[in-house]
Amino acid sequence: MKSVQVNIKKIIASAMVATITLGSILGFSIYKKNSNPSIEEVSKKIIRFHVIANSDDENDQAVKLKVRDNVLKYISPKLKDSKSIGESREILKKEDKEILDIAQNTLKENGYNYKLQSTLSNEYFPVKTYGNITLPQGKYEAYRIIIGNGEGQNWWCVMFPPLCFVDVEQGKVAYQETEKEMKEVLDDKEYDMVNNLKNNPTSDKIIDNTQQNDIVIKSKAVETIKEIIKK
Repeated sequence: MKSVQVNIKKIIASAMVATITLGSILGFSIYKKNSNPSIEEVSKKIIRFHVIANSDDENDQAVKLKVRDNVLKYISPKLKDSKSIGESREILKKEDKEILDIAQNTLKENGYNYKLQSTLSNEYFPVKTYGNITLPQGKYEAYRIIIGNGEGQNWWCVMFPPLCFVDVEQGKVAYQETEKEMKEVLDDKEYDMVNNLKNNPTSDKIIDNTQQNDIVIKSKAVETIKEIIKK
């Protein structure tokens, strides 16, 4: 009889442990859902565009901007109405050869014979600001044109959503246009994280998953029930 009572006690205790554990997991999931977005959540919705100069020499930097202008003039009409990151990615892959030809011709017209290469890949970038958008350091998908040795400062913008095509000639990005385009792909919390016009510092809103320790969920109730089972 005593053995039966002990077994019933263990079954009840086990059921309670399972219930509390499930509740903890669900509660943690809700917490994660409502917490601030991570860098990865933002970066997977964006394609950056970088033109990297041969060097920081004044002439190399000047021709870099000419390459930028001619490439954007060509690719802008093809990307500006893209509705998804996947669509933009496929356009860039399809137009890659033509883009390189335009960049190479620009170099030749200005008296340069630098080699050129392009990549569409995930790369690590430091913190970068473009208009009112500040992207935190981390890995982002980027279409890059690398001129010559690629050792100079780069010019960059966001290709999807298509921020590159707003006031390019003046080197400015209109806040209203930036907000409109970014909110097409980012939710409110994600947009707040990269919008440097917010009162709160952007760095306070960043969660870098690579730096977080594993979380161990402990419950006093669970520990108590475990003690009951041992008895």
